[in-house]
Amino acid sequence: MRFGGIQKTSTIDFPKKLSCVVFTLGCDLDCFYCHNRQLIETGDQVPEKEIKAFLEKRKGLLDGVVVSGGEATLQKDLLNFFKYLKKLGYATKLDSNGQNLEIIKKLNEAKLVDYFAIDLKATREKYTRICGEKADYKKTAETIRYLFENKADFEVRTTLYPGITKEDLIFIAKDFEDFPLWRFNYFHMPEKFKKCDLKRLRGKALTKYDMIKMRKDLNEYQKNLEI
Repeated sequence: MRFGGIQKTSTIDFPKKLSCVVFTLGCDLDCFYCHNRQLIETGDQVPEKEIKAFLEKRKGLLDGVVVSGGEATLQKDLLNFFKYLKKLGYATKLDSNGQNLEIIKKLNEAKLVDYFAIDLKATREKYTRICGEKADYKKTAETIRYLFENKADFEVRTTLYPGITKEDLIFIAKDFEDFPLWRFNYFHMPEKFKKCDLKRLRGKALTKYDMIKMRKDLNEYQKNLEI
């Protein structure tokens, strides 16, 4: 496992759990608004033994561990790491862009992940424009539908980056049955970004006030919103 950092305590990343968040290095997407770009480019690696020493020390004090990124499903030893977390008695959560369904299937079938958070980033038509040319809306949609069909505990997350519109959110909402939870993350300017993206990053982003105003329209298609 290649780790880029750890958030030692969190009350908001894992529903109803006091958790820590471990961040893996590398990602298969290139979202222009990414707030963890240091993890997908040249981030410093944190030795796995340091991560494990912390997890073993906090056993019984933390409820759960969130494995995030970057994109954790790219890690070759991911299944073994989740087995290790389970042996320590932790509840487990995976944050993912949903592009690697086969890995998510293996984790779910082995009952190694208690809760999934899948990032659904844009409409089908805009996915590559927002997330880079390797991005595939269909893959993420297939992952979400797999989690529905297999009654997994999960949520869907969408970041309200500059340029995403009410119409975009309605297009996304119409494409699926009711998500168990659709969580919106409000945009903050990333510390590190590509110069070519600066103009887009300075654009107008939806605010909480905007989202409250459009809640009724979104509720026609998705009932379980966290705004």
